[in-house]
Amino acid sequence: MLEKDDYIFGIRAVIEAIEAGKEIDKVMVNRDLKGDLARELMGVIKSHGVLVQKVPAEKIDRITRRNHQGVIAILSAVTYESLDNVVPAIYEEGRLPFIVLLDGVTDVRNFGAIARTCECAGVDAIVIPRRGGVGVNGDAMKTSAGALNYLPVCRETSILNAVKFLKDNGYMVVAASEKSTLNYTLAEYTSSPVALVMGAEDVGISEDVLRFCDTKVAIPQIGHIGSLNVSVAAGVMIYEVVRQRLAANEVPE
Repeated sequence: MLEKDDYIFGIRAVIEAIEAGKEIDKVMVNRDLKGDLARELMGVIKSHGVLVQKVPAEKIDRITRRNHQGVIAILSAVTYESLDNVVPAIYEEGRLPFIVLLDGVTDVRNFGAIARTCECAGVDAIVIPRRGGVGVNGDAMKTSAGALNYLPVCRETSILNAVKFLKDNGYMVVAASEKSTLNYTLAEYTSSPVALVMGAEDVGISEDVLRFCDTKVAIPQIGHIGSLNVSVAAGVMIYEVVRQRLAANEVPE
């Protein structure tokens, strides 16, 4: 349930928030909204690249019954970073980079748990897509146990574009996929920067992204269920990278 500090409502208030540079996760707009002010709002949303969802009025009413005018902006709990800025900064600090990308993860509790593991393991940044993925809200912050206050979160146009960018910058892109036959412990994570891609809770990593990954690995499944929760799988993968790098003295103990 959203708290009142998690959102802004009303057309003019949302326009002013966007133009003032507020970090907005998404704007929900009544799909039947019309008029000059509505057109002005949509123009501002488009010019600032803000994610918009057109929804039934009832969905906005479930968040607040106050005079929302059919518009509500969900605020982000963090300031998003850009890979363009994060990647050079990691190299300048002299570390062997390690970035985690989430392709289609939508559950905020999974996201928060993954962020917590990333921060504990010294991951340099976590990447999420602008559309079709999770945002950083209060529930994610709570589940991360404060990790999202320290871990850079990059919100990129798409995971595919982020993967291409990281490959161009010397990263080995590793996909954790049940479709692979390579045991995750047999891949080598110590000689180059690593970008680890974890897939959506239901369908895994998209085929477009998989095609661009350098290495595909799998965590062995011995039981009957055949799949791990994505936050658990991410923890296993992340700490294999840490284990190998510690053994190779790539990161300090």
